[in-house]
Amino acid sequence: MSNPFLPVSRRTVLRGGAVIAGGALAVPLLGSRAVATPAQVRAGRPVLTHGIQSGDVGQSSATVWTRADRPSRMVVEVSTRPDFKHSWRVPGALLTPRSDFTGKTVVSGLPDGADVYYRVTAVDLADPRRAAEPLTGHFRTVPCRAPDVSFLWSGDLGGQGYGIDPALGGYRIFGAMAALDPDFFLCNGDNVYADDPIEATFTDPGGVVFHNLVTPEKSKVAETLDEYRGQYKYNLLDEKLRAFYAQTAQIQQWDDHETHNNWYPGEILSDPLYTEKRVDVLKYRSRQAWHEYMPLAPRYDAEERIYRVLHHGPLLDVFVLDMRWYRDANSTDKQTFNDGGILGSEQARWLKRSLAASTATWKVISNDMPLGIVVPDTTQGLPNIEAVSQGDPGTPLGRELQIADLLTFIKRQRIHNVVWLTTDVHYTAALYFDPAQAAYSDFDPFWQFVSGPLHAGGFGPNALDATFGPQQLFVKAPPVANASPATEYQFFGQVSIDAASSVLTVRLRDVTGAVLWSTDLQPQRR
Repeated sequence: MSNPFLPVSRRTVLRGGAVIAGGALAVPLLGSRAVATPAQVRAGRPVLTHGIQSGDVGQSSATVWTRADRPSRMVVEVSTRPDFKHSWRVPGALLTPRSDFTGKTVVSGLPDGADVYYRVTAVDLADPRRAAEPLTGHFRTVPCRAPDVSFLWSGDLGGQGYGIDPALGGYRIFGAMAALDPDFFLCNGDNVYADDPIEATFTDPGGVVFHNLVTPEKSKVAETLDEYRGQYKYNLLDEKLRAFYAQTAQIQQWDDHETHNNWYPGEILSDPLYTEKRVDVLKYRSRQAWHEYMPLAPRYDAEERIYRVLHHGPLLDVFVLDMRWYRDANSTDKQTFNDGGILGSEQARWLKRSLAASTATWKVISNDMPLGIVVPDTTQGLPNIEAVSQGDPGTPLGRELQIADLLTFIKRQRIHNVVWLTTDVHYTAALYFDPAQAAYSDFDPFWQFVSGPLHAGGFGPNALDATFGPQQLFVKAPPVANASPATEYQFFGQVSIDAASSVLTVRLRDVTGAVLWSTDLQPQRR
């Protein structure tokens, strides 16, 4: 069977010729429409149903994603000009029922450090004369040299009953994010809430009524593969999200809600909404849907792992963790030995190797669960812990043992300029981890920045655990639980690196894009 995630080089395309007969495709520049026109339906042409995306962009390559409504061949046209002069075409992935008609094509041979414009269509497999109306997007390739870098991060999208209400602006935060024109967007996890059905109406604590769009798959918890796929299709109904994804490359990560709240391997759910209660069955369906709908470069190992490092030129490496698939069971987290912790042994070894090998000035670790913030697991009705810290301010216990070992490794290997970014807790904060204030002090000081949610209930702030000495220098959280996206309590963060000085600036922003707090971090040289 043909691979739906087919990498094709520019050289191959130039040697093999164009796939679509005729001249250049005429499309409106930078469009992201995802709804078929009546003329398309009458003509029987394929339709790109859920927009286009790009992700895991490198110096000379990028992964482009789309979905069609029928069996077809994905075709990508690429240019360094917005008018598509001197463009070339890449015949890419087959879009078939096997992958829910999604596909990803790796486009290579791109110039480094360039604005790249791409447009995607689909050619009907049954009738090659029929092609979809193209959609047009943009991304920036990674530079070989060291120009300024700017990216955004956040997570938590479509949770706690808050779906897409067009009258309230839909997923309005993506409009503010698009205005900043970042080099890429780092989604820190909970891209969907597969365990959280959306109802047609939902009233927030302030009395604002959300009139949500609803779909059959989003009207119940996801258990089947098609229901998991439906979670991603739901979010892609939002116009602001589709427009942002079409224009901004992504680095994607997952957390728990892509499968089930607070899940861990081997768990048997007590959730009455579920017929299939074995997490080890659900997680494979969830992971397949995640890979199908994320513009993740198709370079998987046998486990289709999500943890990886993305190199962004001399100034930045981004280390994407998976604190879900390999974790030990949620418990009171007071073990006196390291039983694999929250990363698992192999991922922890990989992270050490990758950090030690990094030559980038800044090493940003994207961890989907925070350090030093106590996140309880309330799903089991016990004092179990969902993240790393359990609230015991003494020496490391449980999952803290693995983090202590990692922090000490970073210190002894003299790995400088490590910054941690996270989301998860549904508020925004800046934490400075100070060994002089810590029960365990064998580590260098470091920062962790928290920002989110994108469009979900606002909560917090949570308690801190003094084991690693976190000092909360800024926090903004709502005064009531489950504050809605109609309020100011939705957040994202921005990281900028100045090429001349290598100074890294973090800005914590609200749903309008307003800066709430910022700091400049000076690089430490080896």
